[in-house]
Amino acid sequence: MVLYTSPFPNSFLSVLHSFSWGLIFPCYWLADRLVASFVPTTYEKRQRADDPCYFHALCIIITTPIYLALLVASLPFALIGFLLWSPLQSARRPYIYSRLEDKNHANGATLLTEWKAAGNGKSFCFGSANVCLLPDSLARFNNVFNTQARAKEIGQRIRNGASRPQIKIYIDSPTNTSISAASFSSLVSPQGGDNSNRTVSAGIKRTTSMEYKGDNSGSNNSEESREDKGGAGELNEGEENTCIVRINGEDNGHMSDTETDTVNGQAHASGPAEPSLEGDAEISKTPNHKQKEGDSGSLDSYSASRESLVKVRVGDGTVDQSTVNNKLLYKASIMKKTSVRKKKHTDETFDHEISAFFPANLDFLCLQEVFDKRAAEKLKEQLHHYFEYIVYDVGVYSCHGCCSFKFVNSGLLFASRYPVMDAAYHCYPNGRGMDSLASKGALFLKVQVGSTPQDQRIVGYISCTHLQAIAGDTTVRCEQLDMLQDWLSEFRKSTSSSSTANPEELVAFDVICGDLNFDNCSSEDKLEQQHSLFTHYKDPCRIGPGEDKPWAIGTLLDPEGLYDEEACTPDNLQK
Repeated sequence: MVLYTSPFPNSFLSVLHSFSWGLIFPCYWLADRLVASFVPTTYEKRQRADDPCYFHALCIIITTPIYLALLVASLPFALIGFLLWSPLQSARRPYIYSRLEDKNHANGATLLTEWKAAGNGKSFCFGSANVCLLPDSLARFNNVFNTQARAKEIGQRIRNGASRPQIKIYIDSPTNTSISAASFSSLVSPQGGDNSNRTVSAGIKRTTSMEYKGDNSGSNNSEESREDKGGAGELNEGEENTCIVRINGEDNGHMSDTETDTVNGQAHASGPAEPSLEGDAEISKTPNHKQKEGDSGSLDSYSASRESLVKVRVGDGTVDQSTVNNKLLYKASIMKKTSVRKKKHTDETFDHEISAFFPANLDFLCLQEVFDKRAAEKLKEQLHHYFEYIVYDVGVYSCHGCCSFKFVNSGLLFASRYPVMDAAYHCYPNGRGMDSLASKGALFLKVQVGSTPQDQRIVGYISCTHLQAIAGDTTVRCEQLDMLQDWLSEFRKSTSSSSTANPEELVAFDVICGDLNFDNCSSEDKLEQQHSLFTHYKDPCRIGPGEDKPWAIGTLLDPEGLYDEEACTPDNLQK
């Protein structure tokens, strides 16, 4: 399957499309600014609280006639542009595939080399988020604003969080079973030989999660320097030296050989591995390879998460403590972990936490509501500092490919550190209300994550979707889930090059990510909770319909409270 690197099949159509959009854009921008001036966010209201009440009204009185006059003047040009733009959408491709050609653009982030499955396993990290990158006037109805700046900052935070090395502190204390809401930094130093007990000496100091500063900022400007910057993170696949800070109430920080062996197995997943779903944002299908209980990386393993470890280079000979301390002063996530003996008797399959950062070592990212095309370009530019492969501007416009007129695309964006082999998009034909104005649908991708010593490809399937949003449209969402399964089955058949007689590929995972717009506990979502999708895919956060794991946390945040102290920063929301 050919991957589309441009929206149109030839340069003439691309130039014609750019010309038509150039005629439309002034009218679009003026209308957006005009509406935005009448929809203030709660943040702006608080900022203006000390200003005279007439000041804002005076600004609106002055700017509104100007916007209206320019809007009326631009309407004839916009109409001509629309008459050119609309028919061109029948020739438009359903997505744009972008690959990082200039390796220097990565700003020091480690680009992956091909994984050779020669015995050691491997784990993969998935992320999914709804980023609400709508045109500014529409975004304000969700109490967010300045879409272009937010797109850039979101990209920075994702790549800085993903590229940072991460150290986790496990607290095994018989007297303190609560999870501290505060964040800590750790100073760690691996000591001891291969077969001896390890003493992990750690200095702990209280800090905020924004204190972490990395060294991969490259050409970041002064605005970017205020963000938390991720480190280059020299994580080589072949290195097995791992450091972990363990605070224990009984053994004063000493780790037995048994505990060390157990912890060191957490970074690997013997492929093909069973992946996992985080909440109802990601759903993973169990492949035909059934692993034994306790295999590293399987869903039956108690330590499959690569987030639990950090790999560091340790040279031969004595390690200078001050050098290690200077290099490893990183923000660490706080986790509570029960003893290994206790965990064997529970149904917990992996470590879980609430983090103020995006996951470290992120391999695949699925985003929703990247509707604004200028914001998508800014976001893509930032993500390319970490992800080599990106699929964006996914969807259809006008009346092409769907039943109703589509003003915006699907809002889906996919980023990967592994090469994309195939991609396909389908639009849901049954959207209702405001959702019918966007080409909401599903994006299906096949990625190559490695190969065996016998040159057998190891691949994975990832689906990214955004379902109907209106609360009462239960039947619409169920129909969309049906279509999702059918389309995914067709995609796998059409892209598979394996057969029983000639197994050219091994499937490592099959994961569904996205904004499903329902949860597993609300009574109004009973139909979705009982959908057949959950018989084919496993949600590790869920026990069954209407019942989540005890540690699963659901949130429903009122947009009016986005700028309240409890939710306005990652640290506060974490607490």
